[in-house]
Amino acid sequence: MIASVSGRVAALGPDGVVVEVGGVGLAVSCAPGTLARLRVGQPARLATSLVVREDSLTLYGFADDDERSLFELLQTASGVGPRLAQAVLAVHPPTEVRHAVATADVPALTRVPGIGRKGAERLVLELRDRIGPAEPTAAGEPGAAPVTPVAPWRDQVRHALVGLGWTPREAEDAVAAVAADAAADAPEAGTDAPEGGRDDAPAPDVPSLLRAALRVLAPR
Repeated sequence: MIASVSGRVAALGPDGVVVEVGGVGLAVSCAPGTLARLRVGQPARLATSLVVREDSLTLYGFADDDERSLFELLQTASGVGPRLAQAVLAVHPPTEVRHAVATADVPALTRVPGIGRKGAERLVLELRDRIGPAEPTAAGEPGAAPVTPVAPWRDQVRHALVGLGWTPREAEDAVAAVAADAAADAPEAGTDAPEGGRDDAPAPDVPSLLRAALRVLAPR
């Protein structure tokens, strides 16, 4: 298992990063929030998980070891593959994922593209006893741990574009151009999804919107 990679960021794309390690460029698939923290030419360390399939080897990257551990745990649930597990962590930070599963917060889980009510209930049933203790999330609650809010899709796309080298103004213009796609890029209610079908209105698909924003910027 490749538990982490450290090296210079050689390239950034909408779905991943290339990290040079010992003269070898490793392609690592990352969520937009992770990509937004990286800069081409700068050193970086990513916790990683290698997913082996008959026809592919895919290295997934995360901001820290906790995200990687949760990514691997999510895949032990029925119907959850690596892409859906990555989508969960793109929408919710680890603390909120644990809280949502431990407290059976189905609405929070169904905000993840690809997870419908039945899929969320299955996650709760299968992982509730293994996800770890839920941290308090209410502001002002005695002993509550601070929760890092998930950036709206606009902020995630904008930060990722700036990380890829575009100016803040160019990134903002591209976000505005693809805003209309946010409500139209996900399957309609009742449409089956590749992993863990969806049965209600999903949240915007950030990677797809990022790719659309890059297409807007390409002529520049």
